[in-house]
Amino acid sequence: MSRFAPPSLHLPQRRTLLRLLAAGALGSGLGAHAEEGLLRRPWPRGHKLPSLDLPGLDGHPGWRPADTRGRVTLLNFWASWCEPCRAEMPSLQQLAEQRADEGLSVVAVNFRDSEATIRRFLAANPLRLPLLRDVDGATAKGLGVSIFPSTLALARDGRPAFVLVGATDWSTDPARGWITELLRTRPA
Repeated sequence: MSRFAPPSLHLPQRRTLLRLLAAGALGSGLGAHAEEGLLRRPWPRGHKLPSLDLPGLDGHPGWRPADTRGRVTLLNFWASWCEPCRAEMPSLQQLAEQRADEGLSVVAVNFRDSEATIRRFLAANPLRLPLLRDVDGATAKGLGVSIFPSTLALARDGRPAFVLVGATDWSTDPARGWITELLRTRPA
């Protein structure tokens, strides 16, 4: 069985994503043009979800997909060095708080930062989302995540719905519509 691998990006798509990342790295955050660089990929039919058994910050078992069965879950892959990731976090946290009663969970998955680096980041940027660690990057690799931030959306039945590559303001369209659509769907 093959792993999920992202479709090859054509040169114009690569350039758009690189421009988006560069704009974020220069401090422009989530400007009006950020939506143009988003890439929303549907999860390939027939591909299974790789293991997502990741530890929490304290090293204890953190979260498993079964923990949120019946809820829509966003797994946001981020790193402390990623400016677009930092710019996106406030809207992710707000989304989680506003839509929790509708059945939405948002989980922040840190990519390969040390525990000390994560703790320094959290001291400067308080985060109220559950936090998991992809210590060796194997989970991101298994999901085909190589651009940060990337967000994996899991439907209420635990199946992957899509992967969003790039930062977005989760309070605006089209992201708001994608979440509403997932929340309206009930598990089979």
